[in-house]
Amino acid sequence: MESAPIWYVILSGFGLAIILGVVVHKTNFCTMGSISDWVNTGDKGRMYAWLLAIAVAMSGVLLLENFGVINLNTTMPPYRTANFAWLRYLLGGLMFGVGMTLAGGCVNKTLIRIGGGNMKSLFVLLIGGIMAFLMTKTDFYHYAFHIWMNPLTINLQSYGVNNQQITTLIGRLLGVADSRWFHPLVASIIIFGLLFFIFRSRDFRSRFDNLLGGATVGLLVVAGWYVTAGSLGQAAVEAANFMEAPPPGVGAMSFTFVNPMGETLYYLVHPLKVTLITFGVATLVGVIVGSFLYGLFTRNLRLEWFTSKKDFLRYLSGGFLMGTGGVLAMGCTFGQGITGFSTLALGSVIAFGSFILGSAATMKIEYYRMSYADAGFIAALQATLADFHLMPRTSRTLRPID
Repeated sequence: MESAPIWYVILSGFGLAIILGVVVHKTNFCTMGSISDWVNTGDKGRMYAWLLAIAVAMSGVLLLENFGVINLNTTMPPYRTANFAWLRYLLGGLMFGVGMTLAGGCVNKTLIRIGGGNMKSLFVLLIGGIMAFLMTKTDFYHYAFHIWMNPLTINLQSYGVNNQQITTLIGRLLGVADSRWFHPLVASIIIFGLLFFIFRSRDFRSRFDNLLGGATVGLLVVAGWYVTAGSLGQAAVEAANFMEAPPPGVGAMSFTFVNPMGETLYYLVHPLKVTLITFGVATLVGVIVGSFLYGLFTRNLRLEWFTSKKDFLRYLSGGFLMGTGGVLAMGCTFGQGITGFSTLALGSVIAFGSFILGSAATMKIEYYRMSYADAGFIAALQATLADFHLMPRTSRTLRPID
């Protein structure tokens, strides 16, 4: 019976994920789609929904932590770690951003599409899961990345800082010794500033689906933290200490989908080992189930497969980059871009920006190459970087696209 709290946590995560799958499918909440809307049409509605999810999640975490309901100093993945691996967040985020654009959506959107009958997305999940497994369970990460990245990691403790939380870093810069009042003050300023930025858009306020999607996603992330890092989660950790083979992934976490891709594949290979069913596995499957139920109820299920060899290779590349880049960045657009962001970790902010840059740049490059038949990759890349003000405009050889 000692293991009962663990299964309560896992089943709670499964239930929350079903709700997430239904809401995301219904509202078309999509991080990659939000970037596409912004880059291609200038529509920021879904981008604001993403930001709203972040603001709501940050608000919930702030309240729960201040009242001592949850403790997020140690999480999985370690969002607030003092080992500030800035290059991992940057490179991994860029890789993931490129990958999700090639694959037509982030991992969460991939799960939603699987629930709707998209077999291409199932293939992406398979490839991404294999890469996530290789990155976390074998020496692939060590030899491909760790050897040359680790020396560049900044140990914040050597500068007298215990974590990479933004409020902690600002307090250190300002010389604030007592963070009991400083952290909630700065966090509240960030949250209210973000909410003001979002809701000043009349167009956004008029779109119910964007409001519903952003608010619900944010609340579900908070609920995930409450389940795993609250009293129920603490009971699960205590129970795991008495088990001979406690399941991995017991501890403080919320919605993230890259590492769970690898965990899910590993469990499917060993289906009788129920201890391999983690909170991450349960939430991944739950999103698919929720999306399927919504599609079934609305009669919106449709099988889809590859249309050409080029289409196949595009999704293959996308799955590879998402699995590899997602683990490298310690999370996906959901895991770092909302869940990690809710902890105010600086690495999550860097990853968030990298996701956007990688995805937006990929869209721009493809657009330039379609618009100019003789345009090479380098010329399209130069034009894209010039558009983003990352290179001088005089370096471009292609005229801007209106």
